Amino acid sequence: MTDFSTGTQATVLILFTTLVTVTLLMCVMAGPDRDDLTNFYTGYRSLTPFKNGLAIAGDYISAATVLSTTGIIALAGYDGYVLAVSTALSLVLLMFLLAEPLRNAGRFTMGDVLARNMPGRAVRIAACVVTLSATLPFLVVQLSGAGSLLTFILNIPHVAGARTVCIVIVGSLMIIYAALGGMRGTALIQMIKIVILLGTSVVVAALVLHRFDWSPGDVLRAAQHGSGAGPAFLQQGLQLGTSPMDRLDFVGLQITVVLGVACLPHITMRLYSAQDVPAVRRSMSWAVGTVTTFCLLVIIMGTGAAALVGSRYITAADPQGRTSVLMLSQVLGGAPGSAGSTILYSAVAGMVFITLLSSVAGMTLAAASSLAHDLFAHAARRGQAEPRTEMALAAWTSVALGTVAIGLATLVQNWNVGVLTTLAICIGASAVAPALTYSLFWRGFTRTGLLATLYGGAACALLLMSLSKAVSGTPSAVFPNADFDLFPMQSTGLVSIPFGYLTGWLGSRWDHRRRPAVSHENQQLYEESEARLLAAAE
Repeated sequence: MTDFSTGTQATVLILFTTLVTVTLLMCVMAGPDRDDLTNFYTGYRSLTPFKNGLAIAGDYISAATVLSTTGIIALAGYDGYVLAVSTALSLVLLMFLLAEPLRNAGRFTMGDVLARNMPGRAVRIAACVVTLSATLPFLVVQLSGAGSLLTFILNIPHVAGARTVCIVIVGSLMIIYAALGGMRGTALIQMIKIVILLGTSVVVAALVLHRFDWSPGDVLRAAQHGSGAGPAFLQQGLQLGTSPMDRLDFVGLQITVVLGVACLPHITMRLYSAQDVPAVRRSMSWAVGTVTTFCLLVIIMGTGAAALVGSRYITAADPQGRTSVLMLSQVLGGAPGSAGSTILYSAVAGMVFITLLSSVAGMTLAAASSLAHDLFAHAARRGQAEPRTEMALAAWTSVALGTVAIGLATLVQNWNVGVLTTLAICIGASAVAPALTYSLFWRGFTRTGLLATLYGGAACALLLMSLSKAVSGTPSAVFPNADFDLFPMQSTGLVSIPFGYLTGWLGSRWDHRRRPAVSHENQQLYEESEARLLAAAE
């Protein structure tokens, strides 16, 4: 609950209404023609590298990055710092390894990339299944968190009915953005979001440093005291523990973040909207610079929250610390009800609100595009569907997918759903990353290997996560009173990532032995497009 006056709440509501009105208007104005697939999926590739870079950064920085990472830093110190750095490194890895080949190989969706040398219904269906597996958990987390956060922001009693209404409102808006805006419309929303996000975060970080006379050392010392952990605040172990298995789990989580976050379908989809290879390079440069800057600001804000708010008050409001940046703005703004506190709190609340809206809109568009393009337009038909039909399918798929996500978020709103974020990233690292790297860089990769990688990596991550400490066996688990944690870690990457790569290799080897003609055909297809794929040569 906040301690602000009715005037502050009215200001926040006016700001929310303005943001929704402006973004909806821009989304509708930028929306595609009803029979133009290229416009819907790529926006005619008309965005400049600067704008596309901002859009990529906007899609990449989700509400989980803004709120959860800040909270982890405020509560766990060093562990949160490493997580923020790993988040930035993941986009750097995408920039140097996959961005250009993906732009050359892709058309609209991840299914187009994977089916380039291995066409067929099975590949399209597998790409769609994995896209949904990696996207839907993220959607549920964002919407579930929206209910709790908006009730906190608006000072509404924290009851199930109020949270459900907030979930439905945010979910309905995300459906409209995705269905009407397409790639260009959601890109405009992402650009608005990243400008507001960076501007507000710079102000908050500057106020934190100003409070301590611009001395980072003083901020860290105050954070150690406010966290209640003392010197342990700057040592690994506050988040997951200090035993050898916990340290191994920590390493596995960071590897999973580095490999998985940037490979999520709603991130890679933005690369297909770049005009050409030089444009995608410049776009990624802008995106990496923007994300790295924001991660630095997150570190300052999280440390400031520990120093000025204190872990006791942060965990009392939310055990995961997701409201820490909002509580920090309360402390920095001055006396409750003052002009400074009203302006700063409203700005941070608006930042959180637009982040929630844009994040779920981008994920919905990616999932709906895969369903419409990969499953219905290609796998469920002989040949391609008419553009107008596919556009209608994409719009209605957005509605159906959004409705399902709203329903699931409502059902799990009282759970600790942070595990779903970890699951989505694990699927990205264990299924999507191996499939893309093998498909783009290995001549001997076959259809059997691809299917084994996609299904095997995703299934391994899902199975191990359901048996992990994050789901049962610990007080912070989804089911704290149950005990079926057979897998002694909270992330699956150390096992599921090697498993995903191994299944792809074994499946391809099996194809080479059993069906040498088919595997040789796949190799020829790769060799024919290798120059254009890797070097953009004609």
